[in-house]
Amino acid sequence: MKKASRNRFHDTILDSINEGVFTVDLERRILSFNAAAERITGISRHEAKGRKCSEIIRADLCKRSCAMEQTLRSGTPVVNATTHLSTARGERVPVRIATALLKDEKGTAIGGVETFQDLSQVEQLRKELKARYTFEDIIGHSSAMTKIFSILPLVSESESTVLIEGATGTGKELFARTIHNISPRRNGRFVAVNCAALPDTLLESELFGYKAGAFTDAKQDKPGRFTLAEGGTIFLDEICDLSPVVQVRLLRVLQERYIEPLGGVDPVKVNVRIIVAAKRDLTQLVEQGTFRDDLYYRIRVIHMVLPPLVERRGDIPLLADHLINKFNQLQNKAITGLSQRAMTRLLEYNYPGNVRELENVIEQAFVLCRGERIKYHHLPRELRENDSPLYGHKQSCSLKEMERALIGKALQRHNGNRKQTAKRLGINPSTLYRKMRKLNISFPTHDV
Repeated sequence: MKKASRNRFHDTILDSINEGVFTVDLERRILSFNAAAERITGISRHEAKGRKCSEIIRADLCKRSCAMEQTLRSGTPVVNATTHLSTARGERVPVRIATALLKDEKGTAIGGVETFQDLSQVEQLRKELKARYTFEDIIGHSSAMTKIFSILPLVSESESTVLIEGATGTGKELFARTIHNISPRRNGRFVAVNCAALPDTLLESELFGYKAGAFTDAKQDKPGRFTLAEGGTIFLDEICDLSPVVQVRLLRVLQERYIEPLGGVDPVKVNVRIIVAAKRDLTQLVEQGTFRDDLYYRIRVIHMVLPPLVERRGDIPLLADHLINKFNQLQNKAITGLSQRAMTRLLEYNYPGNVRELENVIEQAFVLCRGERIKYHHLPRELRENDSPLYGHKQSCSLKEMERALIGKALQRHNGNRKQTAKRLGINPSTLYRKMRKLNISFPTHDV
């Protein structure tokens, strides 16, 4: 085949590819530039040929570490690097880049090839999913989470006191911040106080402040957290650990909307919205006599109960994807996701530490992962050592098999009760019925 015919043949093949492709010589000067590259960059191949790739592919990654230069220098390919490039039209396009070394028949390096995929549609779909399944930084599409999402705007518009109950790591402070951020008080301060972290005497002075001379070391007036939150929101976390003395003082603030700084004579009026949180069931503490019933009814005007992660397993893939994107940005990596076996393990684990524990698991895996996907052996030892026999000894299984096994085990755990099983999996009962039919899962009915 003649050289001209060979070149036309080569160009025809490249133009049939949907991804942008270009080749360069050892000086990084462009030798070929396919149709998709023209479409994505807005630059014609005639204009691109002969120029250095950095002049044509104006990507953010090139400013830090040029992928093509790295490959030409080391011979090591770059795979699945994500970045943005600036087009001739002035647009910023998200792309995924891969590079490889080109060699002649003798194995001598003669240049490089780079492919780049336009991720605009993927990015748009991700944004649509995020808008559908998130509220501020809260992520979830389980029935329990969508119910909470539906009332959050109403709760935020109100001035009423809110009690948020939930286990450790369920995101109580995140919900409190969200309520504040979308409320009419969003321009005011959000002040968080962990009531369990301070002894009684110090907690009183932190909450209500003190006057100069109130005690030996009080050389000057100090405003309390209620004063600092004026016009905004104060969040009292772990309110279940308040002593009886501080409970009485907080009750007076809720009733009268005045605070009394330590050593002060005159009460000070405060304009603050109060949100409180507890990791224990306050009704039990009231029954035990360790928490005042009158204070309980004052703070329980609006009551929100956050589900543990084990009751919203369907949200785990969304949360994992969000955390991977977060740590990619923080650690300047390009991890694309989890292997099937790693995701399987995340879906079946019980998470005593809830979302916070899942975040720690993903962060640790990021430290150990050197490839493009987090694999099973990157997970913490405690997840691997306590692996359940849900999937037997299979090293991998399809998503359909994984879903079938997960639903089957949940049904078994709840003796076939569809409603309890659906709640456990974080999906609607109707969704469970549909999946059971689709996956051909049969189980004796015990819904009564």
